[in-house]
Amino acid sequence: MIKQFIDKILAKTGSARGGRSRFGKRQEVDASVHRIDPALVDERARNVVTTLQQAGFEAYVVGGAVRDLLLGLKPKDFDVATNATPEEVKGLFRRAFIIGRRFRIVHVVYGRGREHEVIEVSTFRAYMEAGAAEQVAGNERTSKSELSAMKHAVDASGRVLRDNVWGPQDEDAARRDFTVNAMYYDPARQIVVDYHNGIRDAQKLVLRMIGDPAIRYREDPVRIVRAIRFSAKLAALGFKMDTKTAAPLVESARLLADVPQSRMFDEMLKLLQTGHALASIAQLRALGLARGIYPLLDVVVERADLPFVKAALADTDRRVGEGKPVAASFLLACVLWSDVREGWKARLQERPGQRAQPPVPALQDAIDDVFNTRIGDVSGRGKLAADMREIWMMQPRFDKRVGSTPYGLVEQARFRAGFDFMRLRADIGEVDEAIAEWWQEFSTADDIRREDLIEQVRAEQRKAQSGSRAPRVHTRSHRASAPAPMDGGEMAEGATTGQAAEGEGALVPADGETGAPRKRRRRRKPRTGGGAAGGGDAGDSGGPPDAA
Repeated sequence: MIKQFIDKILAKTGSARGGRSRFGKRQEVDASVHRIDPALVDERARNVVTTLQQAGFEAYVVGGAVRDLLLGLKPKDFDVATNATPEEVKGLFRRAFIIGRRFRIVHVVYGRGREHEVIEVSTFRAYMEAGAAEQVAGNERTSKSELSAMKHAVDASGRVLRDNVWGPQDEDAARRDFTVNAMYYDPARQIVVDYHNGIRDAQKLVLRMIGDPAIRYREDPVRIVRAIRFSAKLAALGFKMDTKTAAPLVESARLLADVPQSRMFDEMLKLLQTGHALASIAQLRALGLARGIYPLLDVVVERADLPFVKAALADTDRRVGEGKPVAASFLLACVLWSDVREGWKARLQERPGQRAQPPVPALQDAIDDVFNTRIGDVSGRGKLAADMREIWMMQPRFDKRVGSTPYGLVEQARFRAGFDFMRLRADIGEVDEAIAEWWQEFSTADDIRREDLIEQVRAEQRKAQSGSRAPRVHTRSHRASAPAPMDGGEMAEGATTGQAAEGEGALVPADGETGAPRKRRRRRKPRTGGGAAGGGDAGDSGGPPDAA
């Protein structure tokens, strides 16, 4: 602590003499130089800054938003930095929430529902040397009780576990990752505050780490993933990663093994769901990090060139670019579909000493295996797993386009996700394109049109079946001459009566399935003469249709 105090005194002395400290030289760049268009600044971010300034605090738009404004782009997200503590920030806004343990920040919320926007407000943090921090023997998970009372703590490897010591703006800038993300914009005075030549690097299109990259990666190994994400995001604008920033990446990747799995899972999703998934995978390969970041990410990179996975990644990038929502469950369901499909297929086959499983339990067991081997126990798996399971379980049902199945399917909450998944399968030839088009029309049609679409499928099935079946010879002629056949007559064993009940006389399955009629179809038929409606009970196993 004495060393830290002396360092601060020396820093202030240097600043007073030459305007420079070991945390960089403060430069205030006015509008005539930076040329930021004030109209690109979100009104709610401006409101947060103004509210804090009127309360007597310093406040600036900070981070990637300033970088984008300098490049003439409209930022998607706005963060604010201030010298007000989280408690002081919370007291100024009606809907503000303090979150986080490692870094305590405030979310100021505007609007409600899907239209809501969150402005993230952080307090200026002091630049703390690892030697001045309290040290714990374990990690975030094993040292929770010790960390609860600490403001600045590291583990044995030097990784920062707590960083909640407030400080001046120059120290806050020094502890940020990249020079182009360490600038502060005051929308009231229209000045940019720059300590590390971020404006120069933005003009030269260089992504440069502040300080010694190897040390910064050791302090927080997740910076490795962020370096990849930012380089992929900015590559489209012509940015290149500084060679000194890129050099320690491969060697430092082993430090990621100590990061909690839930945090790595979240960072992986950011890498794949910020609109630059394909570019991020290209960066991972170019930097020699195609493997070793995170097991599930290894799978994504390995399968990124497969048509189905590549289509899903491209579709995710497109939706983000169009401002549409994306779901991690959908993308991961696409990445892991081949595992589910192969596991399902294997369970439907008889093996020595083991009988084949029924289709639905086989699919459920295959899904469970994939969850356990590929995703593991991560935060949020419950909701994620439920959504992925529903998407996968829905796929066989798209083959059933008659009876009540289509009506029930389109009413399910996750129908759209399941349909989009099937649509991608059709795009690569895994599903008949005609089926995808049929469901597209059925999902938006009125009741009359839906009945017509179902009748078209029945007609196609009758036509296909009549062309493939040899004529049957009815040996029980006394049934054919009965004056009042029951719902189309009791036909020869194995024949079905779904459409015959309507007077069409066709020998086709009731719901277009390849076995016998579904039981719910028979229950709907009126009984005459005390007899049961329809025949073919022995063939109604319900198995093969579910495996369609």
